[in-house]
Amino acid sequence: MTTLRHVVGFFALLLTGCQPIRASNCTRSPDNFLNPPSRERPKFRYWLPDASVDAETVEADIKAAGDIGAGGVEFLPFYNYGGDLGPPPNGVNWSTYGFGTPAHLGLFTSALKAHKQAGLIMDFSLGPNQGQGIPAHSADEGLQWDLVGTCKSSTAFGYENSRVHVTELPTQVSFSQAISNRGVPDETIPGWGDGELLAAVSAIVVSRANVSYNITGITGATTVSYEDLILQDGSLTDITSSVSGDGMLSWKPTGNLTSGSDYELFFFYEKLSHNQNVHFLSNTTEIIWDNGSYVVDHFSAQGAQKVQAFWEQYLLTDELKGLLRDVGNHGWEDSIEIHSNVSWTRSLPTRFEGMFAYDLKPYLPLIMFGNNNINLQNTSPGNTRCTLDRPDQGQGYVNDYREALAAGYQEYLTTLSQWLQSLGVKGLSSQPSYNLPMDMEASIPFVDAPECESLQGHDNIDGYRQFSGPANLARKKIISIELGAVFGRAYSYTIPELLFAANRAVAGGVNQFVIHGQSYTGNYPQTTWPGYTAFIFYVSDLYSPKRPDWNHGLQAALDYMSRLQHIQQQGVPRTDIAFYNKQSVTDPNFGTVYAPTDLIDEGWSYTYLSPENFEMRNAYVEHGILAPQDAAYQAMVILGSQNLTQLSISKLESFVEAGLPIIVAGSVPGLYPSETQVTGHTSSNSVLMKLMNNTNVYHVAEGEISQKLNDLNLKPRVGVRTNGTWYSTWREDKESGMAYAYIFGDVVAATGEVVFQSKGIPYFFDLWTGARHPILNYQTSGSTTTIPLKLAGNQTQIIAFASKAMRGTTTPAIHATEFSSNIVGYAPRDDGFEMHIAASSDPAVVRLSTGTEITHASRAPESFELGLWTLVLEHWEAPENFSDATITAVKSNTTHQLDKLVSWSDIPSATNTSGVGYYHTNFTWPPALTTASANGTAFGAYIKFPPVLDAITVYVNGARLPPLDVTSPIADATPYLVKGSNQVLAVVPGTMWNYLRSILPGIRSSGREFSSMTALPKTDNGLVGIVTVVPFEIFHLKAQDSQRN
Repeated sequence: MTTLRHVVGFFALLLTGCQPIRASNCTRSPDNFLNPPSRERPKFRYWLPDASVDAETVEADIKAAGDIGAGGVEFLPFYNYGGDLGPPPNGVNWSTYGFGTPAHLGLFTSALKAHKQAGLIMDFSLGPNQGQGIPAHSADEGLQWDLVGTCKSSTAFGYENSRVHVTELPTQVSFSQAISNRGVPDETIPGWGDGELLAAVSAIVVSRANVSYNITGITGATTVSYEDLILQDGSLTDITSSVSGDGMLSWKPTGNLTSGSDYELFFFYEKLSHNQNVHFLSNTTEIIWDNGSYVVDHFSAQGAQKVQAFWEQYLLTDELKGLLRDVGNHGWEDSIEIHSNVSWTRSLPTRFEGMFAYDLKPYLPLIMFGNNNINLQNTSPGNTRCTLDRPDQGQGYVNDYREALAAGYQEYLTTLSQWLQSLGVKGLSSQPSYNLPMDMEASIPFVDAPECESLQGHDNIDGYRQFSGPANLARKKIISIELGAVFGRAYSYTIPELLFAANRAVAGGVNQFVIHGQSYTGNYPQTTWPGYTAFIFYVSDLYSPKRPDWNHGLQAALDYMSRLQHIQQQGVPRTDIAFYNKQSVTDPNFGTVYAPTDLIDEGWSYTYLSPENFEMRNAYVEHGILAPQDAAYQAMVILGSQNLTQLSISKLESFVEAGLPIIVAGSVPGLYPSETQVTGHTSSNSVLMKLMNNTNVYHVAEGEISQKLNDLNLKPRVGVRTNGTWYSTWREDKESGMAYAYIFGDVVAATGEVVFQSKGIPYFFDLWTGARHPILNYQTSGSTTTIPLKLAGNQTQIIAFASKAMRGTTTPAIHATEFSSNIVGYAPRDDGFEMHIAASSDPAVVRLSTGTEITHASRAPESFELGLWTLVLEHWEAPENFSDATITAVKSNTTHQLDKLVSWSDIPSATNTSGVGYYHTNFTWPPALTTASANGTAFGAYIKFPPVLDAITVYVNGARLPPLDVTSPIADATPYLVKGSNQVLAVVPGTMWNYLRSILPGIRSSGREFSSMTALPKTDNGLVGIVTVVPFEIFHLKAQDSQRN
């Protein structure tokens, strides 16, 4: 007898023939799962080269996106990445075709009309390039401010020559002068005239050192050098009043210097940065578009108001406002890529004093290093770093500055959101805060549809959890991701890679995809075929009909992503555990906060919250559950590496007193440094220790959190027992009586079982086909349901629980509790279910929910491989007129006889081929049977393909099979088989990279050439591996059979 074990067959893919259930007491069917509406479908970021392009082509591109399953586009006037990747091509004037010009308004209107006609929705950037600024006059209110800090020194007995250090844009200027007790004679201070003097500060330096370190920045490896000053605590003094109106300083120290110390004088100027998000050479400045586009102030409402005023003056015609109400979705801003010396706005000192009850100006030397764009400027954090000679180095002043900066940024976000909602659109979508020196989690709730990205997120599930926790607590229905940008992968990024990124993001809490990105398909000056290439081959990818998979597999992938979005936008997301996570500055690369795997290994879901998130009105504890109407956290974890703010300690005390368990993992956390003078906001170790000694606070080592949760008799909503790594999410929709689990298998294939804290009727929801069918192999015990599962690497599964039988599906009265491994599939029937039993030396065994055990010896033939393939390879190549980018490709065919399925790059005559492969073979059905007693037995067969490199579409005897899961491409071919010869056709696209690489030196986009990119390797293309037919016997198990012994 075959040993009983969990069935590891093909159940998730195979059940597409469900019949309507004959019952009146049914749960409402989720009608939009099979064909989700546009708002639940992924969008493409659409790179509009500029407003000079052809409107009809733009409209056709938008329609083409909708035709293959996208919900619309994110309309982004690109301008060669704001001019950073090159000027406008010959014959194009960005003053004429800039953002907000009549030409741009016409294209914008056409794009909205195209969406309306096609039943789509459109996101739109708030400005050109990343949407972080608008055309303006250089001195306009509302543009970005900068803070420039200088310092001066000389020897103790006279002045040495001033020195000026210049780093990469923006410039940081640094002077230094050691001041003796004699003071400073009247002289003009350094930097005078370069902005408005904000403050002059003196400080005693107790130590100086020159520091260098190596780092990898956006342009490669480099060495960062700076002067490190340790300042005497209490010596920082505002001496601004010693500076006259013409910039002359007259100042004398007030104390005596100790041996080895000296004075440093610092001077801080605020000025408009004049940073641009579009720049180009122009011989005139008569109109605002001659200036390109200026970055707006991101740290006050003024920047948002500047954007609003520009739109109202140049874009918001009555027609456009009507179209925005009809099909506008979100106004959008990219991750913040602005540069500065110090992140700043003129109103910051006033805001700061209002928040912390002390003056920021004396402490400006402490913020002049590492407070610009910490990602894009990581190689130029500043020339001078100042800290205090005390244990916390004065970090509290820095933290307070960053919190005030964030408050201004949140005002900017709120102002944009309110204005956009007043236009009748859904509001603001932006990638909030990260890259800048702020706590990202504190600002996420201020965005209507917060967006992260796979490029900086590095597909790190823990990083996405940091993003989704605050968004879910703030009840954001949409958590978006800019998906699929990878350096060095233009024209070579495949569908399985796109889905890998998507699946990992969903595991971390994301539920909307904006794909990076769709190309304009028309002609453009100084541009050859295959057309305008955003990011000039540096970043993936370029989606258009010029990708062979556009009409050969991409639609199936977009439908998969749409159904996944649909499910992940239903009901309320529930999460097991909240991690306290207070960061002065969020890691812009979303590094892992909790590295041990004990929680993941048992299936616990968790997200992160900043203590600022505790101020939301739904962050309360009821019956021991945090945020009971939302995530419904069962416990909170605080890592010993964390620091607790005073306000968070008060909140945490209220949480534990209301019954929420708090687990401290590692050492006792510290106090978050702050110099606030606000009454009741100061911290003390005694307050911290009182919390740590609460009887509902538990202390464990890192890696032992799951054990403590078990000790507390808590259970994950979706527990796992597997020989691999599985991630899950859980959503509950009380209105429909449904709950949805998303299970993601990480990287490698694994088997196991999933234990749900649910007793509803379980269903598989097939993301590839849209089919919904009951799960017929599971066990129940008390309030739990255990379902066996097998997942390939990167494979996903949706398991839904219904309070009642779902309308439109057949749900038998019986189910199995265990299958033997040779039962490779099943299908529900009104009077029971049929099992698909593969050939085996042992009989199939099934145990039913009634307790009955049934055995059956299969008569199915053995599995066999398909061989002797004919490959008709459709080559996609450049047109004879290389400047005509409107042509998809010139196509020609070659034929290849294959006895083994290998990559096209391994076929000598096709090594540089891109295009579509048509693979033909045949087999005889039924094959020679192994037993003479098979007469009258019904047989079927699965056809099993190797993992897909890009996409696959399969036909059997001319009938197209339902879409195949690219991670485990298996299909039930039974309905399509005929007696005798059966024809199999597999249509397999490849990437365009191998062919483009071979002609890359001749390709141009906006006049740029790309020959250096030929160093990137080829990709494997085609159908590679073994194709197998798996025959099975169809054994019909009726409900009355379940009563047999």
